[in-house]
Amino acid sequence: MKKFLNKPETFVDEMLEGIIAAHPDKLTTVENDLRCIVKAGEKKKGKVGLATGGGSGHLPLFLGYVGDGILDGCSVGGVFQSPSSEQMLKVTKAIDSGAGVLYIYGNYGGDIMNFDLAAEMADMEDIYVESIVAADDVASAVKGEESKRRGVAGIFYVYKTAGAKADELAPIDEVKRVAEKAAANVRTMGVALSPCIVPEVGKPSFTLGDDEMEIGMGIHGEPGIHRGKLETADEVGSRMISAILEDLPFGKGDEVSVLVNGLGATPKEEMYIIYRKIDHMLKEKGISVFKVYIGEFATSMEMTGFSISLLKLDDELKQLLAKPANTPFFEQTQLTF
Repeated sequence: MKKFLNKPETFVDEMLEGIIAAHPDKLTTVENDLRCIVKAGEKKKGKVGLATGGGSGHLPLFLGYVGDGILDGCSVGGVFQSPSSEQMLKVTKAIDSGAGVLYIYGNYGGDIMNFDLAAEMADMEDIYVESIVAADDVASAVKGEESKRRGVAGIFYVYKTAGAKADELAPIDEVKRVAEKAAANVRTMGVALSPCIVPEVGKPSFTLGDDEMEIGMGIHGEPGIHRGKLETADEVGSRMISAILEDLPFGKGDEVSVLVNGLGATPKEEMYIIYRKIDHMLKEKGISVFKVYIGEFATSMEMTGFSISLLKLDDELKQLLAKPANTPFFEQTQLTF
């Protein structure tokens, strides 16, 4: 293991300490707990609070979307580990302004259990909580069993649209409706070329041959749906976008947003080569593109690979996606259309 760290056991807290030190105008802690991150500044009265949470090792997911126009708080776990329900409750109490709190998190057993418990504890403190579970990974369960799918990079779209709606001071049932709509209309698939190393483990989480790839692998190294020889960018992109298009399905006349997400060690140059193929295929299908995001949005430490997400848009989602947002890890000015 070759990493720039001090001790494996202090990796997460020292990373969080650095983030808070670098961005004190945008982020702060709750009760000096580095694992409980909230937006700095005054709360907006009457605004629904948006909270997420999950394991470290995925920056900018999860805490990277805490800021103006997106999320209000995030509880942080160890690398690939769920944060505790107590930490989730701390964040919930800190961001509640009387309009309720909406939890948005990925479809993983530990997160579900702890967020459910945090919601029960919040209820005992008279804080109204609703929840949305993102499950956008088409490779992790067959069509018809969407509730079993993992939540991966497509959760970004749920954050962005729900955050924009909450910023309008919409009631919690409306914010949840928008989040559910985004979650129902986003699909994602990933591919990996190399493993990642959890610092406290000190060795790769899986092995791939120098000439191998695995399509459908999860962001924690969960098994994919195809392992084989490395193919060209066009061949890999075609496999992945075809599976995504068929799943919802997407068709002629649809308008989408596209997210090409690097998993931690993939150059942007390669992601743009992949987007070139996506663009060709969408044009052939008569599908138009409103907004393209290319970069790192949900990583897996130093894993080499990428994922593709498509969000099918309607007028409402398009307007919400277009609104400005600003966090230490993500910035968007108002989009025009």
